[in-house]
Amino acid sequence: MTPEEGLENSALLLLTLGADEASEVLKHLGPREVQKLGMKMATMPAQPRSRVEPLLEELESHFGKGSPIHADEEQIRQMLTKALGDERAAHLISRVLQGSDTAGIESLKWMDSATAADLIKNEHPQIIATILVHLETDQAGEILKYFPERLRNDVILRIATLDGVQPTALKELNDALTRMLAGASTVKKAAMGGVRHAAEILNFVGSAVETAVIDNVREYDPDLAQKILDEMFVFENLMDIDDRGIQTILREVQSDSLIVALKGASPELREKVFKNMSSRAAEMMREDLEAKGPVRLSEVEAEQKEILKVVRRLAEEGQVMLAGKGGDDGFV
Repeated sequence: MTPEEGLENSALLLLTLGADEASEVLKHLGPREVQKLGMKMATMPAQPRSRVEPLLEELESHFGKGSPIHADEEQIRQMLTKALGDERAAHLISRVLQGSDTAGIESLKWMDSATAADLIKNEHPQIIATILVHLETDQAGEILKYFPERLRNDVILRIATLDGVQPTALKELNDALTRMLAGASTVKKAAMGGVRHAAEILNFVGSAVETAVIDNVREYDPDLAQKILDEMFVFENLMDIDDRGIQTILREVQSDSLIVALKGASPELREKVFKNMSSRAAEMMREDLEAKGPVRLSEVEAEQKEILKVVRRLAEEGQVMLAGKGGDDGFV
């Protein structure tokens, strides 16, 4: 079952349960899961009863098989490492097993970016950096855009040079968010921050902000600025994806979104996209691009960002391989 099918089945089950029962389920999910399920339920067309009955039978069978299933810490660690690779798994394991998320951070995840930015903008830049590395990178990027340029540059620099989050830093974070972290004295150093994390956040801020931040980092440390750039995956990096990967991406992207995104792409990238379409589809896409009038840069960047989200999801699912920098290939 693909993640999309799993999401659709989950949304269908929640709709079948009704408002009261579904709300009890949603209480146990995180903000991203609730948002995804809510959007799927809101856009799902009417489904025949025959579609629901097998799901209910499967659910009943799952819970009727005997004693509860339990996985110990080592099983979870091995499972995540095998699925995601060492680096990505280390980042997630620190959240799942080491309690590095706090109630205060969870409350930020439910806020819109402008409100969250206003809440933390007056804190010390090191505390802000510590907070942002605990958020999803797209949300952190949105929050960063609401900061003044000087603060934005300072925070990204601190994220890029952060080699982990110590318990003392977590205590400062809790003070800033007026929350308590249970067992903070036993929390291990969490594998968060660093060049990769800074690069992932900058992937979501737009080219103008990205350029200003990188220029500022370059003044402080040229080598560090280059390392961040090397880790970033931008729209033009689609050139590095093989043809099969491009075809997979195209099946997930709406034509209208692709047309706007390609308005800001190089001729080489456009040709790569065209050659992975049918001749008829490529011809229509060329005509639509020519017919499309001027498009605001902000609109182009927004559509490119949405497509990059799709690319990263497909990469995480193992459906697309992103070429690594420096000659190494790997899953990102």
